[in-house]
Amino acid sequence: MSTMSCSSNLSLAGARTVLPPCRPAAPLPSHQLTSRRRCSSSRLVVTSALSTDETKAPAKEKPASVIGDMERGTLAEESGRSDGQLTSRWREIHGSNNWEGLLDPIDTVLRGELIRYGEFAQACYDSFDYDRFSRYCGTCKYPPKSFFHDVGLAGVGYDVTRYIYATSHVHLPNFSIAKHDPLDDRMWSETATFIGFIAVSSDQETARIGRRDIAVAWRGTVTKLEWVEDVSAFLKPIGQYGIPCEDPRVKVEAGFADLYTGKEPTCKFCKYSAREQVLAEVRKLVELYAGKGEEVSVTVTGHSLGSAMAMLSAFDIAETGANVSPSADVKAPVCVYSFSGPRVGNTWFGERFEKELGIKALRILNVHDTVPKVPGIFTEALLPMPLLRVADALGLPSVYSHIGVLLALDHEVSPFLKRTFDLACYHNLEAHLHLLDGYTGRGKEFKLGGRDPALVNKAADFLKDEHMVPSGWRQELNKGMIRTEEGKWTLPHRPRDVEDHPDDTDLHLAQLGLAVAAAAT
Repeated sequence: MSTMSCSSNLSLAGARTVLPPCRPAAPLPSHQLTSRRRCSSSRLVVTSALSTDETKAPAKEKPASVIGDMERGTLAEESGRSDGQLTSRWREIHGSNNWEGLLDPIDTVLRGELIRYGEFAQACYDSFDYDRFSRYCGTCKYPPKSFFHDVGLAGVGYDVTRYIYATSHVHLPNFSIAKHDPLDDRMWSETATFIGFIAVSSDQETARIGRRDIAVAWRGTVTKLEWVEDVSAFLKPIGQYGIPCEDPRVKVEAGFADLYTGKEPTCKFCKYSAREQVLAEVRKLVELYAGKGEEVSVTVTGHSLGSAMAMLSAFDIAETGANVSPSADVKAPVCVYSFSGPRVGNTWFGERFEKELGIKALRILNVHDTVPKVPGIFTEALLPMPLLRVADALGLPSVYSHIGVLLALDHEVSPFLKRTFDLACYHNLEAHLHLLDGYTGRGKEFKLGGRDPALVNKAADFLKDEHMVPSGWRQELNKGMIRTEEGKWTLPHRPRDVEDHPDDTDLHLAQLGLAVAAAAT
């Protein structure tokens, strides 16, 4: 049984581990974050809470902390992360040699890229509207055109081309109370939720990183329906979900696959499944840029449940051929950067994923986190792989195996983090990014690379009290309430255009041999 939540409430029942869904920190536009300030060069900087009593630094000294590795240019160059090597090394960083020689000690260019894609997954949480009183609960708070700016990652060098929405085959309401007027139905769905996005590198960023990169990012469990799917831990052949794998031995966790392929024809957001949304957009972008003669890559990332979605979608992209440009006869390499992900399938799934489809996957986890240890009764942690394959061939129940190369981190190594029994802290994505930032190698000194530790407490209580950073500090002013001219407090309407699915979605699905989705009624 899988556990995708960041909550600290954990119950153990035999091989089962169930975590209820977590509530992400309330997303804010960057101008409302009280602990951020904008410097004169327009780069977004965190005002560190770790040195409040120190004297002001000399003017020439570089800022002590940067949000992730998002802001490129002089500041990033000085941090040692964007040193011009990506142009010639991107295939190596993308896993062409399975990251041999890059993990211990860790390659600084790779570390910067991992933090960058981890920030993409974190942005899915930070932009999610989880206020159950909001008319738009379950959607993304920001429009695609200004997404990275609004979420605090201006200058990232990517443009969002499409949001991903998901629903479940389980027909239950996602939220506990009715929050909308029927007139708001154009903006709202009771079952569909924003779960990720697809973005493509800009021309300038493409020149810096050496190829046109298509990024697919997924968030972890937030809603009730996702929690239901998390605990559906039995295996089913992946071919039963429409993914064109003819080998019936290749099986995946049913709950993950249900969420990935579920759709509702009458819903504006999910008349196409998350699967169809991803495949159509990736195929369109690969054909667009590879057709121009550009080198193209597909990079998929996610945290927790989002990691499972990343593994499934990467498999599907390669299996379906969405990463292939027919006009240019080019296949874009597919890579997964997984953060704190559960097991997704059996040994045959892993064999097909790595050896036959050639997908590369790097799994980043905290060794104290429970989520990567589930689901499965018979796993690689219990049996050597040869015996695990035998168990799988014999049809033993709940045979699962992890995929890819492992990068194991340990939060006890960080001098900034306190000892706690809160399992949500062990699983927290911001904590993982902090650990990456300070990781230099196994048994080596923890040395920050420029990312502010204060971000760890954005939605958690993990930093030592001596650093004077309040827990869960990322909050919206008055929780979004405003005072009207009449003196009453209310949650305002959030006027915005809800973009429909692209008109060419059916065209690209048809090119992949997939049935055209039913139009919403």
